[in-house]
Amino acid sequence: MDRASPVPLYYQLAQQLEAAVEQGRLAPGSLLGNEIDLAARLGLSRPTVRQAIQSLVDKGMMVRRRGVGTQVVHSGGRRPPGLSSLYDDLAAAGGHPTTRVLRNVVEPAPPRVADALGVPEGSDVHLVERLRYTHGEPLALLRNHLPAGIVDLDTERLEATGLHRMIRGAGIALHSAHQVVGARLATAQEAAVLAEPEGAAVLTAERTTFDDTGRPVECGSHVYRASHYSFDLQLLVR
Repeated sequence: MDRASPVPLYYQLAQQLEAAVEQGRLAPGSLLGNEIDLAARLGLSRPTVRQAIQSLVDKGMMVRRRGVGTQVVHSGGRRPPGLSSLYDDLAAAGGHPTTRVLRNVVEPAPPRVADALGVPEGSDVHLVERLRYTHGEPLALLRNHLPAGIVDLDTERLEATGLHRMIRGAGIALHSAHQVVGARLATAQEAAVLAEPEGAAVLTAERTTFDDTGRPVECGSHVYRASHYSFDLQLLVR
């Protein structure tokens, strides 16, 4: 702990604990021990330790269990900037991603999707809707549209791997994407599948991905549990 830093001690401790969880040094199910012992070991006050732990409880990374203590629930999800898939990011972070396909159909392209994919409105497009889990808990509701016939979207494969892996496996070189990140309140249907109360805060991402010829190959509308997920951005001063 840097006591000379203007950063509050509780926040420094919270950041260290969060890093330990995300790097696997504190695995899901690990117990922190009681606050008194932890405060004594670190040379901090009990209120400082309590505030640090509570901030991680509020993020959904830890839970207080009566008679057990504070326990790590999971590492959550942190998304770095760049053209990567949630499946690959979670797998790389040890998040043990799993997927349940909710819908896998061909439908007429609505105006927003037709515009994003550069196809006529009402033409056939493929819709896949999936629920992505990490450490056995729902993390994100993913809706993706693709031009019909561009990839063999087998349901069994969609539940075993990521969509971008399947696109690359079809010989398509992904090059870039345009993404808009936002936040809103969950609908009743979204809250139900994400195990959140109706009206809970969710993060959103609207993304269109292009191949190396500039052709749109998929557009996604994704909803993430704000209590379990964040976008990790590095900003440069110009």
